[in-house]
Amino acid sequence: MITFWHNPRCAKSRAALKLLEEHGAEVTVRRYLDDPPTAEELHHLLRMLGTGAKDLMRRKERTFAEAGLSETDPEDRLIAAMAAHPILIERPVAMRGDRAVIGRPPERVLDLL
Repeated sequence: MITFWHNPRCAKSRAALKLLEEHGAEVTVRRYLDDPPTAEELHHLLRMLGTGAKDLMRRKERTFAEAGLSETDPEDRLIAAMAAHPILIERPVAMRGDRAVIGRPPERVLDLL
């Protein structure tokens, strides 16, 4: 089972979900803008990705600047910002077991099959 954090308004997110479905993957979709992840979930995701918070953030998003954020902010501040403003989370994200990928390009989600 693949858990897929999805924003249906995002073309990359729609494309990645379509790829998974075309390959017969069982997918649980989470509309993370409507059901934001907690800071604890984001910490866990970052461990699965093996990356830092800034790599999961949409740093060009207007909310990033409006929140007074910087790429050099401490991890906990960036994670708290993503939990409070899920629009800052890069999309899509797919998870299976103890592995996760950011679906950019969308074909990266196929690594979980």
